[in-house]
Amino acid sequence: MKLLVLLLLACIILTLFWGLNGLLRAEPGSQRVVRSLTLRVGLSIGLFCLLILGALFGWWRPHHV
Repeated sequence: MKLLVLLLLACIILTLFWGLNGLLRAEPGSQRVVRSLTLRVGLSIGLFCLLILGALFGWWRPHHV
């Protein structure tokens, strides 16, 4: 499960850099930036849901303070 979380974090960072690259090399009317940032938001929401479900189902325990 930890590997899946790390993989999702790596994908989120990768799409962030794709969005930056698309922004720097944008052609007029290109949807490249919008697509990559939409994917990043979707991955972030998916990671958040995975962490919440993992805590609810006991796949891992959050740190106790």
